[in-house]
This record gives sequence, C-alpha cells and structure tokens, in this order.
Amino acid sequence: MRIRLDIAYDGTHFRGWARQPGLRTVQGTLEAALGRIVGSEMQLVVAGRTDAGVHAADQVAHVDLDEAQWSRVQSRHGRAASDPAGSLAHRIRGVLGAYPDVTVTRTSIAPDGFDARFSAIWRRYRYRLADAGTGYDPMRRHDTTTLKVALDADAMDAAAQTLIGLHDFAAYCKPREEATTIRTLLDYRWRRDAEGVLIAEVKADAFCHSMVRALVGACAAVGEGRLTIGDVARLRDELSRTSAFKVLPARGLTLAEVGYPADELLAARAEQTRARREREAPGNADAGG
Repeated sequence: MRIRLDIAYDGTHFRGWARQPGLRTVQGTLEAALGRIVGSEMQLVVAGRTDAGVHAADQVAHVDLDEAQWSRVQSRHGRAASDPAGSLAHRIRGVLGAYPDVTVTRTSIAPDGFDARFSAIWRRYRYRLADAGTGYDPMRRHDTTTLKVALDADAMDAAAQTLIGLHDFAAYCKPREEATTIRTLLDYRWRRDAEGVLIAEVKADAFCHSMVRALVGACAAVGEGRLTIGDVARLRDELSRTSAFKVLPARGLTLAEVGYPADELLAARAEQTRARREREAPGNADAGG
C-alpha cells in the first residue's frame, strides 16, 4: 500500500531532509515515528530533499507499506479504523508530541502511478528577505534573512526575469560530481509584502544543490547596486561559480508547494522523469535550494 504524506517543518534544527547517521534530520525523525506505528522500518521517498536549515510549508513524500505494516495501520487498539490512511497523520502527530518542529498535515492512499519524487512536475520555493527599510523582526528570525542595506525590489525583479527558461545553471549550483545542472526555471519574481519584506517566488521543474539561495543572492546584489540587471544572465552563461555575489542563508528559504499532473498522467510522468534522471547522472535529485 502506497501512502502519500503532506509534511511541514521548521528546518532550523534539522540537518536537512536526508537521513544521516548520528544527525537529526526530517526523514530520520518521521521514519522513526512511523516505525513506532507500523512496528518495523520503512523508507520515505520525498519530492525534493531540502538542505540544512531550509523549511517546508508543503513537502510531499510517499511510503510503501507491506501487508503486515498496513495491517498495523488499519487496526488501532484492536479495532478497525474507519479511515486508516487518513487517520495515520493524526497518529504520527501523536508520536511526534506537542509543538514539534515537523508535522504531517495529511495522509492518504496514493493514486495509481504516484511517485512523490518522479511524478512531480515542478517545485516552488519562497524566500523572505528583510532590508534596511523593514528592519529586523525577532519573531520571524527563523524564516527571514536580514540585510542591513536598502534593496531595490524593482531591479531585483527585473534581474530575476532574465533567468527564466531552460538553461545550464552551473554558475548558480554547488557542484556535485556527475550531476547535471540543466534546469527549467519556470518563474522567478520579487515583490514586497504588506510589511515591506521582500518575497521571492522561485518555481522550476527541479533544483540543483544551493540553486535557489544562489539565485536570490545574485538578485540581492542587483538590489544593492553591486551587480547590474544584465550581470545575472551573463554570470549564468559563464557556467562557473563566481564570488560576484553571496549565496544567502538557508533560514529565509521555504519549500512552498510541489506540483503534480492529473492522476491519469502520474505514472507516465514518473517513468519519463526517472528515465531522464538515469541518463543525466546516478542519484541526481532536487536538493532543496
């Protein structure tokens, strides 16, 4: 039985999504909670692995339960649950305890062909950036980066527009051996919210390691006047890492949403994506900004 899990977390005190020996991670924490419910180990497959310190408002994962594990989910206190898949989220939250920094907001039986990672058609991230005009808000210190300079939001948005499309983003990715850096950036915009905080919305088919934080760092340099609008595209086309801008901290970055096609297209999308990833490089996956 394949179960879809919708997940949210404050990444401040996690060493990223992926399970690592001796380190506290989102995957490790959730798998331990699930293990207590189903009575044995299992492995979560996620839409996009987030880096240390990155948050998620709507992360998506799936887990495959064998017959014995699914039987444990269906039965609670010796009674059959009326909606075992749906009530699993409540049981996980119970194991996680009061006020955890990770939660499962919803669980459901996955549609045929659903794969949390390979069926996804896009991921959307949000970055919060306060500047000298908005100042520092201690209540938002975990999800907002603060720069002590005034930033030009219009220039940042104009620079972001020059990066949209299918490109090799090697200049904006932390290199990983044999991993492709070719991505389709579907949308990238900057705006100020009601409090004046700068908000970036970045949407792509997938992201390579540190890509989002590099993209926002480049546009912040434009907003500060250290780079021109045309520089961000020029630097991209040079296909090499640069010291012309700083990669901004993880604290401001949140995985906001993962997009999937209609149910009848899930299997075909997963097959197509899996084949492409295998051609590009082994183990190449979305790395969460």
